Amino acid sequence: MHDHLPQSVRVERRPVTETESRRANGPDWDRYADEYQATHGGFLGDVGFVWGPEGFTEAEAGALGEVRGCDVLEVGSGAGQCSRWVRSQGGRAIGLDLSHRQLQHSKRLDEETGIAVPSVRGTATALPFADDSFDVVFCSFGALQFVSEIGIALDETVRVLRRGGRYAFSITHPTRWMFPDDPGRPGLTATQSYWDRTPYVEVDDESGLVSYVEHHRTLGDWVALLADRGLVLRRLLEPEWPAEHDRVWGGWSRMRGVLTPGTAIFVADLP
Repeated sequence: MHDHLPQSVRVERRPVTETESRRANGPDWDRYADEYQATHGGFLGDVGFVWGPEGFTEAEAGALGEVRGCDVLEVGSGAGQCSRWVRSQGGRAIGLDLSHRQLQHSKRLDEETGIAVPSVRGTATALPFADDSFDVVFCSFGALQFVSEIGIALDETVRVLRRGGRYAFSITHPTRWMFPDDPGRPGLTATQSYWDRTPYVEVDDESGLVSYVEHHRTLGDWVALLADRGLVLRRLLEPEWPAEHDRVWGGWSRMRGVLTPGTAIFVADLP
């Protein structure tokens, strides 16, 4: 769940509100942003678009479709690597992230690459944009697993998405919820029910405050969430682990990746 679990936290499984989720995950990413960019920045690429730890790129996936001349929103944009790639392809990409520190890294990369991504601080459940503003909305592991009120987040996506627009997002493959988040052999043995949707919560022992939250939905949940909002699922991509890929990232590894999917990419349209 968390590839940088601090020593002073305890793990719980219990219901968590949207307010608690947001209050935990924004500061968590602020604390982790420097380490995250130092550790993973080279893999992500300053002007790169990978959908997950397998290294599956948008150039390979084509999940967004043609972006040239399109207005594009990235939800959970981090340092803006994916949006920067979209801009390099002629799209007008804008980033949104809850973490101030991640957006500072985005500004740094704007200056270093010469490709600037206009970015705002905000949350997926209250997008600060007008109705029908974007041709494409996407989220590459950026936000959805951290949102409690996922229905509101999807309502907001539909609100800002133009008719005929594309919505694409990647998440940890829902079947991974059954297994310990371990890149080694313990991560191959199912220990929890796939249908148990109780959130994963980390609590700081010193303050007693929730410091990290992750929410789980099944594949069926995601299909229903999209269908209920009139979104038409076009593709569900499950990237295979590349033969030459040896990178370990949290619970992702070659050992697990050659046996079971680690990432799910949903591609949907708004007719």
